[in-house]
Amino acid sequence: MPKQAELELKKNEHVWPINFRLQAEERQVGRWTTYAWTIEDICLYEEDLTSNMEISNIGSGNYMMPLELFRDERMEYRFNLNSQSPHLFFICAEENEQLKPVLVTAAQGVAARYMDGDYVVLHIEIPLAIQAWMEAFLGRHGELFEFKRKRGGDKKKGRSSGN
Repeated sequence: MPKQAELELKKNEHVWPINFRLQAEERQVGRWTTYAWTIEDICLYEEDLTSNMEISNIGSGNYMMPLELFRDERMEYRFNLNSQSPHLFFICAEENEQLKPVLVTAAQGVAARYMDGDYVVLHIEIPLAIQAWMEAFLGRHGELFEFKRKRGGDKKKGRSSGN
């Protein structure tokens, strides 16, 4: 299996390369100056790309990263697509007051895990073409539903039953 950094950037049923720009805008907060970051100039590649890099820093804040779908995250994709405003999440690490993208995901739970660390999570609305692609992925691989068992139904099993 190839390393993640060696993945080819070409659209298929699991991967869609996305080109985007990280844009910083200076903001005054009290006496301090800070940056507000946004995702701009989204470009979706449907044709094969010759690059064999996972992350391509194209220059001046432009990046190319794959949005990769995983079968074990299907429930999160469905939840996101069914929301009033579905989002793509861009996880970025801060280096010398600049952001560098680490991951693009459509799973809110994955993005939430990064929010607890030293990462910045930016988001945009999912373009309609990607929403349709995600729906096709869910159609091919089926829906993944979480089933919760009712407690107290079977009194013979469990730690407190003494069995």
